[in-house]
Order: sequence, then C-alpha cells, then structure tokens
Amino acid sequence: MRRSIILSCIACAACAAAAQEPGSVPLDEVRAEFRATLDAVANGTGPPVSSDSAALRRYALYPYLEAARIERELLQANAGSSVADDLAREFIAAHEPAPVARALRRNWMESLARRDQWDAFITAYRPNLSDARMQCQYLAARIARDDIVGIAREIESQWLRPVRQPLECEPVFQWLRDEGLLGEELTEQRVRALLANGQAAFGRVIARRLSPARAAPLLAWAELMENPERTLDNWLSAGFPDIGEDALMDGWFRFARNSPSAALERAERVLAADVTQDRGASEFALSLALGLAWDRRAEAIAWFARTDVNDLDDDALGWLARAALWSGRWRLVADSIQSMSAEARETSAWRYWQARAEEQLGDKRRARELYAELVPDDNYYAAMAAFRLDRRPAPHPETLAADSAVTAAIAEDAAFVRVRELVAVGLRSEATLEWQHGYSNLDGAARRQSIHVAADLGLYDISVATATRHDVFADYRLLYPRPYAPAVARAAELSNLHGLLIYAVIRQESLYRSDATSDRNAFGLMQLQLGTARSAASQLQLPRPRRTDLFEPETNVMLGAAHLNTLLARFDDQLPVALAGYNAGPQAAQRWLPERALDADIWIENIPYNETRAYVRRVLWHRLVFEWLENGRVEKSDDWLQPVGPIRGNLSARARAR
Repeated sequence: MRRSIILSCIACAACAAAAQEPGSVPLDEVRAEFRATLDAVANGTGPPVSSDSAALRRYALYPYLEAARIERELLQANAGSSVADDLAREFIAAHEPAPVARALRRNWMESLARRDQWDAFITAYRPNLSDARMQCQYLAARIARDDIVGIAREIESQWLRPVRQPLECEPVFQWLRDEGLLGEELTEQRVRALLANGQAAFGRVIARRLSPARAAPLLAWAELMENPERTLDNWLSAGFPDIGEDALMDGWFRFARNSPSAALERAERVLAADVTQDRGASEFALSLALGLAWDRRAEAIAWFARTDVNDLDDDALGWLARAALWSGRWRLVADSIQSMSAEARETSAWRYWQARAEEQLGDKRRARELYAELVPDDNYYAAMAAFRLDRRPAPHPETLAADSAVTAAIAEDAAFVRVRELVAVGLRSEATLEWQHGYSNLDGAARRQSIHVAADLGLYDISVATATRHDVFADYRLLYPRPYAPAVARAAELSNLHGLLIYAVIRQESLYRSDATSDRNAFGLMQLQLGTARSAASQLQLPRPRRTDLFEPETNVMLGAAHLNTLLARFDDQLPVALAGYNAGPQAAQRWLPERALDADIWIENIPYNETRAYVRRVLWHRLVFEWLENGRVEKSDDWLQPVGPIRGNLSARARAR
C-alpha cells in the first residue's frame, strides 16, 4: 500500500462523481470489475492498485474501493502509527462528509483505539459517529492523556445508563472508583435505573456491590420482577419488606401485565396489606385493570371503576373502551371516548368506535353521519366505515406530479449517481446512507421530487419513508408498486393465496427490501425466521433453507406465503387471526381467540399487542389498495367482515385442499 493510492483517488474524485459511463467500457463490465475487486480486498486477496483498469478508476464508486483498501491496511496495522493512518487521514479530508469517508473514520478510530494511539484517536473522534463503546474509548483516551477536567461527570452519565455497558467502559468506571467517586450512592442509582428498565438480572449483579442493608430492598425488587407469584405469596405470609412504593408498583404492574389472572387472585389481599399508601391504591387498580383488559377479562371494567378518574389518561381510557367493546357495553364505550382528550377523540379509530356506539345505542342517523365523515380518511377505519354504510370502500388518490427536469437533475447529482451504482452492485445499506447524504443537500421542492427518484431506482422503502416525511400518503400508484412479480405469482399459485394479499404482507413486513433483517432475526421480503421458513419448506417438500436463502426473493416469498396459508388453515380461514399469528406468532393468536363469535373489528381492536393490532389493520388496508389499483374497485370482502370466533375443530376448506 502506497501513498499514491490516496493521491490517485483524490485526483479522480471530480470525474468519478460525475461519471455516468466510465469511458467506452460497458457499465456492466465496470460494475463486475468493481464488485470482484472489492470482494477480493475484503478477503485479503485484493489485487494491487496498478491492476485497476482506467474505467474502474473513473467509476463513481471507486472511492469505496480505495476506502476498503485502507481499511484492510488498518486491520493489519500493529502497535504504533502506520502509513495507513496517513492514508485514512488524507482520504477523509478529501471525501468528508460523504458516507464513505464517515465509515472510514469509524473504522480508523477503532484501529487507533486497538493500538492505543490515543492522541490520534482524540483528533479523529467525532461524537456524532460514536456509540457507547467508542464513547468509553474516548473517555479512556482522555484519561491516558491526563485530560480529566470535567471527565467525572461524563463517566457518571455513562455509568447511569440503564443497560449493560460494553467491556470498553469498565476501565473508565474503574478510574472513577479509584478516584473515590463511584460509591454506594451512584451504584444504587444505577441499580434502580436498571430495574426500572426491566434489567433485573444485571441489576442484581450490580446490587451485590452494595452493603447488605442497601442492597436488600433492591434485591427484593428484582425478586418481585423475576418471580412475582412466589414473592408476593411469601410477602403476604411473612410481611412486605420496605422496598419503596415505586418499586412495589413497578413490580405489580409487570405482574399484572404478564399474569393478570394470578394478579387478580392476590389483588384484594395485597390491598388489605395496606402497602400501596395514598396514590398507590388507584395506580394499583389501574395496573390490574390494564392487565385484565389486555387479557380480555370481563373483570377489567370493575377494576377500571376503582381507579381515580385523574389517573385515566387517553391510553387507559382506550383500553377501558376496548374492554367495554369486548363485553358489549356500548354506553360505556361511548362514555370512555367522550372522556378522552379532544386530540384522541379526533383520531380515526375513536371516531369510528363513536359511530359504532351511536349505531348500537339506537341513533342510526348520527352513526351514518359519523361513518360518512370517516370515509375520506383512507385507512382501515375509513374502509370499515364504508362497509357499515353498505358502500364499496375506495381510496382517494392524490398524485404527486413528477417534474422531469428536477428528477433528472437529482439523478445526475454525484451522490445519487453513487446511490444508483451501489444498488446495482448489491451494496444496499451503503446506498441508503448515500441517499440520506444526497437528500440532506436538496432543497424543499427537490426533496419531494426525490420520492420519484427513489421509486425509479427500486428503493421503495426510501420512497415511502420520504413520502411520509412530506405528508404524501395517497399517490397509490407511486407508493404501492408490485416488484418481484414472478416470485409473487409463483408463490400465489403454490399457496392458493391471492397475490395481492402476498404483496400487502411484503409491503408491511419489509417495504420490498429483499435484504431486510429485523432485531427478531426475521429475514427477507416476508420477514421469516429461519425455523418458520424450514417448517414451511418441509410442508412443501422443499430443501431445508439456510439463512442466506431467505434473502432470495423467490425462496422467501414462496415460504412466507406457505406459512401464511398454514395459519389460515389453522384458524379456519379467519384472515385477521392468521395475520395476527403471522406477526406475533400462532400461539399468541391462539390465546387471543374469543370463546364466542365477535365482530371482526371488535376482535382486531382488542389485540393486546399494539404492534400486532396496527399490523393487521395495515395489511388489510394495503390489500384493499392493491385490489383497487388492479381492478379499479374493491369487492365487499368477507375477509374483512366475517365474525372471529373459536376454532371449530374441523378442517377448513383451505386445509382440506392441501
């Protein structure tokens, strides 16, 4: 690696940024050379710079190859300074604030910290590029340089974060201890923060550093969180320890949320123990009421009635209304909605349920007026209102006209050229960062027009996110594309599902990103976990998929559709239940089934997981939009309106057809 690498990169920066076609060499050939060389560099077998073709050097993504070579040198750098440090410094100076330079700066800082090059690390450090690990490395660098003015307060802030900190933080915490500044007071504060954040196990570890007297109430709090039934039973027999009302209420809330039936069995005895004190009795009742409402228990309403009205915020009133819906208490539904803030009452959800309540209470005219006011809202509740009026629901499109001159100028901008090329060579995450960089430099009108540019590049997730940022929701032909058509058609054929339903799930799950990964280890277009995918493959008698297979659209969509089809068969073709099972798991959906048939809208509204409730509503709305786009109209679908009830125990038509 020679300094000439970076100098050649700087010299060609302007032409590389502007290049649409690298000389007379076909662009596909240059892309292939770039990808092959980049992969070779990553594997440590990269060819020398001298072997790069002239077309590659002129290519818009050549800086990414330069950065990869420098990063490889940084990985191999030993203790002390390195020529790679000079290369990194010069590259960053030439290319910042472009994402390729920001990424290299992070990697450079990692290398400097590994080599204890603290002077250079502090010079290179940028707070906006750091995470908790790097922040602690920065604090360690300052300690190493004896630059400690005000540092104790910064370390305290890091210490008090209510999560487990990376190992790189331990040396700076130890410095605080050695200085006599990390005593029992700060330790107790951290334990309390951890416990309040649900980190009982780690909070217990830190609590053991305290004196027995100081640790005792904190360990009791942790025990209440981890083993609430056994702990409460012991306390009811032997007496409650003095753990503080906040800790007791926190533990009770978690218990009531996770085990409402068990909490209900003990509630009166806990209240009789007189440990909740003044404000606690109402909060105690509210915690139990919410837990029972989430579990769709009729007793929820009585416990809401034992809650001080001042403790009933919009969220609590919403769950009171849902509990009343589940029990058929329509007057209570209406009263709960009227008690909400004006802002909450004006949402589509509670306007719809106000209309339903008026209808059930006999004021048909007022109900129809409210339904009619909802229809133009363009969402699940608007569609349900149309059905209630015996109309076919239909979206109300508003087109965002494309300005060809503006979109062409955006597409020719250096950052967006790099976006296009990053997509073409399969570097999707890097393309997103380049998009954000380019977008930040656009003016207001161009930013709206960039929605079209993103869609044209197949960056549908960016197109939809940008449209949302600019309150563009109703250009359905722009925001509801149908890529991966062969994969969806094949999956629809094999699964006996309508392709439009598959598209609705894809749009909600991944916004069309075939490389999407969730924090729950779900992958690809239909966000499948590996175990679920393998089960679906087994049913289809297909090869056992690997994780990487789930990023292939054909495989992912086929297995996702098969899984949804299995859920429909399991739940008697009740689409809302199958969708809930797709999002939250079939065991959860099974628990949520009612003992008697309920209107589908009431069942959906009472899904206890906020994410899943929203998911079901959105997928139903997406399917409606796709149907309208394809047919110009929406049928009055039984999937929306049929009651949801217990499983009949016999095979559904879908299951018999398998």
